[in-house]
Amino acid sequence: MDVTRSLARQSLLVAAVAAALDGAQMVMCGAFGAAPALAAILTLATVAADLALAAPASTAAAVAVAQVVVKVAVALFAHHYGITARVFDVGFLVAGYQAGAWLSGLSSVLTVLLLAGGSLTVNLVAAIAGVNNPIRLAIFALGAGVVPWLVGRYTAARGAYIAELEQRESLRQQEQRAALDRALADEREAIARDLHDVISHHVSAIGIHAGVARMALSRTDTEAAARSVSAVESSSRAAMVDLRRQLDLLHGRDDEGERQPGLADIEDLVQRVQDAGLTVRVTVSGEPPVLPESLDVMLYRVVQELLTNALRHGRDAAALEIGYLPGAVELRETNPIAALESATGVPRGLDGIRRRVELFDGTVAYGADPSGTRWVIRVSVPVGSA
Repeated sequence: MDVTRSLARQSLLVAAVAAALDGAQMVMCGAFGAAPALAAILTLATVAADLALAAPASTAAAVAVAQVVVKVAVALFAHHYGITARVFDVGFLVAGYQAGAWLSGLSSVLTVLLLAGGSLTVNLVAAIAGVNNPIRLAIFALGAGVVPWLVGRYTAARGAYIAELEQRESLRQQEQRAALDRALADEREAIARDLHDVISHHVSAIGIHAGVARMALSRTDTEAAARSVSAVESSSRAAMVDLRRQLDLLHGRDDEGERQPGLADIEDLVQRVQDAGLTVRVTVSGEPPVLPESLDVMLYRVVQELLTNALRHGRDAAALEIGYLPGAVELRETNPIAALESATGVPRGLDGIRRRVELFDGTVAYGADPSGTRWVIRVSVPVGSA
């Protein structure tokens, strides 16, 4: 709104200046001494045509026609009464500029031809010494009728080009912001998955150990209670270590140079689960390849979630198979199906596993085995040349 008002004020200023200059020249050229009434009419017409320059862009062609008519009429008047003083044509030049900047297509071409023809007519009527030379007449016509129109066309094209560049830059910035928002959303989701895995794993172990300790105390089995309380302490300490590592990564710190856990740390993970009371049989086949760190961490978190689910839903023996195949890593975890019968819908942990694996173009499948007695989860992730 402020820009529109500023343009309107500038347009009025241009029209007022053109009217003042052209009107003053009409007064000073001696026209009123030759024919006062006709001179007054022509002066009013000149001022009115110049003030019309402040009209909307849609009137540019009509304003150009008015300028040509007034300019030719003044030239005829000056020629008839022998006035040799040159009358200003500021409004005429501005009208040519506006026609070039605001009009397009056939109307723009017809307007510039009208301006050039009007300028040529004025120079013919003026009959100044040397003006009757065809070359000079053509130069005058081009200078007064065509050049302002060309300047207007160039200014409009340049403005459109700059506007297009600004629009492209705006779209680019919007795309960058959208990409950043997506990246932040993905990062938040990844952090949420990691925190879920860490907290659920350790809290599940702590809960089971605390329950064992409570039952042991009720039986006055102090030795078993002490083992369970010690396991609670160990799991709590491990939980704090994992949480600190996650928070350090979240804040961009790695002060101690600690790496994220990977498949090389599976034995420690399995041991903590077994300490919580879940028997786990681990089978590894194939030669472990050198995995990208992000993939290694993801596979560790998947195994952690698989074992946590098995631990949370019962203490029946679970089996974990890790297969290093050519171009892929496969995980297979099974446990008695009765352990998950009370779950409704897709467990949050399994949904988190699927989201993690899909980021690496992997697949997840789960369901009952053919015997219908065990729950099976299969994860396959391509490795490529890595």
